[in-house]
Amino acid sequence: MSVAEPRRIVLFRHAKADWPQVSDHERPLAERGRKDAPVAGRKLADTGIVFDLALCSTAARTRETWKLAVQELPQRPRTVYEDRVYEASPGELIAVLNETPDDVRDLILIGHNPGVHGLADVLAGEAEGDAQVRMNRRGFPTSAFAVLTYTGSWKGLEPGTATLVDYWAPSE
Repeated sequence: MSVAEPRRIVLFRHAKADWPQVSDHERPLAERGRKDAPVAGRKLADTGIVFDLALCSTAARTRETWKLAVQELPQRPRTVYEDRVYEASPGELIAVLNETPDDVRDLILIGHNPGVHGLADVLAGEAEGDAQVRMNRRGFPTSAFAVLTYTGSWKGLEPGTATLVDYWAPSE
């Protein structure tokens, strides 16, 4: 693929997690999360994006969210479980995205707040319609996702270089 073709980046926050007596990394989804994740998956399918790659945090709640959401997509992308997505800052997430091979056009990152919301804010130099207003008003609740477009090599992705084109949260 040419680096001149627009890429799409979807930033997807895990579904609602439970708080049992386990480490934060091992927290499973709550009942609401197990209901919301497939709904988010259907909304992701509605975007029409066919993902080439999914980068998913290794935390139990993100793995479980992705397992439930991906079943709703028309095509299952190659999935990489990445330790560095867990508890990552926006800068750390950009560093992970910068390592993406240029043959990947459309990518989904399944992660956590505050990093996912911060990354959406940092990357979006521009926004279409009311996506940014809605995202900033709602915050980035569990199961929410933002869709950004970017033109260029993954190595060149940096703050302000993408456009926020869509945002969805379960209460939308």
